[in-house]
Formats: sequence, C-alpha cells, structure tokens
Amino acid sequence: MSATAATTPAVTTLDWGRTRYEAAWHAQDELVARRITGEIGDTLVFTEHEPIYTIGLRSGAEQNVVWDPAHLAREGIEVVKTNRGGDITYHGPGQIVGYPIISLATRKDLHEYLRFLEQVMINSVGALGLVATRREGKTGIWIGTRKVAAIGVAVRRWVTYHGFALNVNANLTHFQGIVPCGISATEGTVTSLHAELGRELDMTEVKNVLAIEFRSLLPTFIAHRDGHHA
Repeated sequence: MSATAATTPAVTTLDWGRTRYEAAWHAQDELVARRITGEIGDTLVFTEHEPIYTIGLRSGAEQNVVWDPAHLAREGIEVVKTNRGGDITYHGPGQIVGYPIISLATRKDLHEYLRFLEQVMINSVGALGLVATRREGKTGIWIGTRKVAAIGVAVRRWVTYHGFALNVNANLTHFQGIVPCGISATEGTVTSLHAELGRELDMTEVKNVLAIEFRSLLPTFIAHRDGHHA
C-alpha cells in the first residue's frame, strides 16, 4: 500500500488510494499503536475500498445482509465483521472513506467526537453545493431522507480509528444487497453526491475539501470543554 502525505502543524493527511478493507484495518492498527506511543501525531487517512459489506458491533447487524452468497460472489462483494460501532454498511470504489487516527486524551467524549465528524461532512458537502444535515435519532449525514455519509468509530486508549464514508461517485446498486445501517425503506434511502448533483465529482477535490474542514474544526473541538459540539 503506497501513501502520499501532506502535513500541517495539527494533522497529517495520508492517501492510501484503493485498498482491500482488511489490509487497511491492519494498517490502521499500526497507526493507532504509533499514535498511542507518540511516535506520530494526529493523522487523517483517506482510501477507497474494494467492494465490501462491513458488519459493526450492533446486535443483529449481520441479519441485514439481503443478497445470498452466490449473488455476493457475482457482484464481487466481500463480507467482514469489524470492531467499529454501528450496523452494516457498504464500502466500494467511488466512496471516500476517512480514518481519523487522533488522540482524544484531552477531550474524552465519543458522543461529541461523532458530532464533530458529522460537522466536518456537513461543511464539506455544503462547500460542494449541497445542503446536508443530521437526522434526529440516526447517525450519519443526510440530504432530506437520503443518506449520503455513514459514520462508525472505535477508540483504543483514547486514540480513534475507523471513521466515516462519504458516497461521492459510489455504485448505489450495491446498497441494495443490505439494509444499510439498519435503515428500512420506509425510513429513507441512500444517495451520493453524483446522484444529487447529476455529475461525476473529482475524488481528489472532495478529499481536499474534507481535509480542509477536518483541520479547520479539529482545534475547536479538542479545545471545547462545555459540552457544545464544534
């Protein structure tokens, strides 16, 4: 796995390109260990995964796979259980996955960390010309009742890993093989920036926007102690 890096005083951004999910998971583990020891600073990783359904820790999440193994094989989609929070989701080409490896040692609040990640994506989607919002009682980012981004995080010794997935030019038909994040058809659907804007987006441009918003909001999030999200 190759990586290119651009460094700011606060956050190092890595772009791993296209990866298999489990290889990226192991690489995250290495970064987490290095962040815990202080060998590296806060880091934001971007990647696109080969097609895969990842099953989170929520009880019954594995029951939300709709397609049978033969159909999954035809579509070239793997299935793997992971140790992030949440239900089941899809990763694949055209979707930007962000893995923040950051220390929450001075802000030990996972709930507010999730709100921070949501705000990063709300601001990023806004910069690209769309209005996205939170949705009461549900995670991720929404455009109306259409989910455009998912979030699932984990933490080890207050260093974060896993993260968010933003549908940019993703193959939305692959979401038909699951009940994504446990969302029934009556509760909403899944969308992408491509579907909403009617054009394909440049993935590098979107990563740059996400990185700018992440670096901009992180210092305020870390500094807050009053319970208000960044």
